[in-house]
Amino acid sequence: MNGPPLSADQIGSHNDRRLDALRDEYDSLGRALDRRGVDIEAVKARVAGFSIALPSWGSGRGGTRFAKFPIPGEPTDIHEKLEDCAVVQQLSRATPRVSPHFPWDKVEDYAALRQEAAALGLAFDAVNSNTFQDQPGQAHSYRSGSLAATDPAVRAQAVAHNIECIEIGRQLGSRAITVWVGDGANFPGQQDFAAALDRYLESAAEIYAALPDGWRMLLEHKLYEPAFYATVISDWGSSILAAQQLGPKAQCLVDLGHHAPNVNIEQIVARLHRFGKLGGFHFNDSKYGDDDLDSGAINPHQLFLVFNELIEAEARPRDGFDPAYMIDQSHNVTDPIESMLSSAEAIAGAFAKAAIVDRNALHAAQDSNDVMMAFQALRGAYRTDVTPIVEMARIEAGGAADPIALYRAMGWRERKAQERKPVGLGAGIV
Repeated sequence: MNGPPLSADQIGSHNDRRLDALRDEYDSLGRALDRRGVDIEAVKARVAGFSIALPSWGSGRGGTRFAKFPIPGEPTDIHEKLEDCAVVQQLSRATPRVSPHFPWDKVEDYAALRQEAAALGLAFDAVNSNTFQDQPGQAHSYRSGSLAATDPAVRAQAVAHNIECIEIGRQLGSRAITVWVGDGANFPGQQDFAAALDRYLESAAEIYAALPDGWRMLLEHKLYEPAFYATVISDWGSSILAAQQLGPKAQCLVDLGHHAPNVNIEQIVARLHRFGKLGGFHFNDSKYGDDDLDSGAINPHQLFLVFNELIEAEARPRDGFDPAYMIDQSHNVTDPIESMLSSAEAIAGAFAKAAIVDRNALHAAQDSNDVMMAFQALRGAYRTDVTPIVEMARIEAGGAADPIALYRAMGWRERKAQERKPVGLGAGIV
């Protein structure tokens, strides 16, 4: 494939049928916002400038720890993953980058892969390493840990893999590596907690030393799974302490599902930003734990509150503010393209709602301890239907008015089911 996968003419024809109604809705919302002192054009410009990355692995069907049920037309390699991600970008115009995962996405020629992505209208975001899973031909197993393993040979192997990922990322044009490990314990007494953290920090320091100029190392924490008793980097506190010890290029990555139930994630965002360690955000949703459900599917209000803090952080940058935003979901029962389109719209909508918060009123109410009016400043923005803003920004960028409807009408999945080899049955979340 030498260019974007979908026809611009089809997208244009689809939009023409919706444009008159959208203009009417957009103008009506613009008048309502103007009465509140909000310039709808300025908000639309902010939405147009907002973007998030897609996970290469998110273009395929996920599963539970028990089973995976693939669908026809699912991508089988990085080339087909890029095709599907290009479809999402063409329709949404909010997802211009792809975050690859290694060794899942290994190829022989990364310069050619970068050119291939560019021809599809895509670039590469942070690279992701995998030391939570053994690979064919691997010399040492990660069954007892990776960066924090007691065996020095295992640690050396895990470090070498991460450094290899950095080199791959350099060839792809990436500027960050995300490091997540499943290291930890499932039984009391299994692990010396202090020694395990020391081993992790020593290993992470070797990876940090290999970072090129201008790169960041994003440390991802996770409360549990596969270490159900004690995880080495289990929370934002462990993550920020590690990042502070490693140095200024190390920052913390926040995943919406990697927390205990009812944890105040928006406060974590503010705390990490306060100390200059807010490096990135993985968007998904959860009901019980690390469910990796579609963004905004369960708790859209929390998504809005997170963006409220992100916009506050953007207005008051500390040592720069450039978080890496990415969708990180497991699409167990839906077409992955449809889920990523739906999530991209939900995330852009939460950003738009946060962008219309009356900051002056909010800050004045906070300073005067007017609890109700501070809450109403947020609630008023959250109640506003910003769909016309998101849709207009998308159309003006060349995207589709109704991305999922057009995606279905174009029959992409049905065509790919005829062209691609079937994906076998399997287990695991990806």
